[in-house]
Amino acid sequence: MTTTGDFQKRLERAREASARLKDAIGQVIVGQGEVVEQALWGLVAGGHVLLEGAPGLGKTLLVRTIASCLDLKFSRIQFTPDLMPSDVTGTNILVTSADGSRHFALHKGPIFGQVVLADEINRATPKTQSSLLEAMQEHACTIGGVRHAMEEPFFVLATENPIEMEGTYPLPEAQLDRFLLKVMVPSPTEDEMTEILARTTGQPKDAPPKVLDRDEVLAIRSACRDVAVAEPIMRFASRLVRASDPTTQGAPDLVRRAIRYGAGVRGAQSLVLAAKAVSVLEGRAHVSFGDVQRVAKPVLRHRLIRSFEGEADGVSTDQVVDALVESVPARPENVEQAIRR
Repeated sequence: MTTTGDFQKRLERAREASARLKDAIGQVIVGQGEVVEQALWGLVAGGHVLLEGAPGLGKTLLVRTIASCLDLKFSRIQFTPDLMPSDVTGTNILVTSADGSRHFALHKGPIFGQVVLADEINRATPKTQSSLLEAMQEHACTIGGVRHAMEEPFFVLATENPIEMEGTYPLPEAQLDRFLLKVMVPSPTEDEMTEILARTTGQPKDAPPKVLDRDEVLAIRSACRDVAVAEPIMRFASRLVRASDPTTQGAPDLVRRAIRYGAGVRGAQSLVLAAKAVSVLEGRAHVSFGDVQRVAKPVLRHRLIRSFEGEADGVSTDQVVDALVESVPARPENVEQAIRR
């Protein structure tokens, strides 16, 4: 049985590990502090992360750097229109033994890594994209009728380019929902770009040091699950998700006008898990209302489907999430009344 003191020590180790990991990543990645932090939320919460940004912003480099700082098996899948599902999952091949006998053996694909980079995921066909679904959701892959479990921790980071639309296949809603977070990668400032030029146009530097190993990552994930969430905070997450549905009574006007379908149960679960990740990486044993509000955009932005009117008016899902956070009360009226009494 874990005591309060033991749990506090686990939280302190998680906070220290987070600081060391950010410092190691910062030796390679210039700026992008919010992007790095949100990627670590996904790692700690046990979910997967979708990175969206223009070309050349360091999305692939960020994933490779995270993998380099973790003593985990890294694999990369470069998605192209001609990529087949077996290129992702692997296949059974006929092998001839030394004695001349033949048998089928599994040739594992790149999905059997621990940190998996799905680069330019929207360039592959829907058939190939769907080959990721079982692995992302079940942490296992079925090949030739046999189920093969992934080695834990299993963490998928996918990148996509929103600018080039020719020859791309937008991710279906079912697959988008498998990502715990969608992280937007912004362009660097002038100072950051100058630092990037200074770092990348000279002699190559050494790889960042290994910061965490498999057991340490799994321990932090376990601590994340043990973080306490009070019922009022869970109810707040539930109200946020319910208010994103335009058919729900009390939904904000912007939701009714610009959204066709809102987030679902997986969205509410992701809000709580991501908020727990924020808490554990800061060494806190309890989730706050502010933690839920802080993770609302990366958790919900890819789970809201805009209506025709919303797209025509140029309303972004981030604007809708802002409206939800502003309009949905952290505490319901009956709780406030009880406190005042």
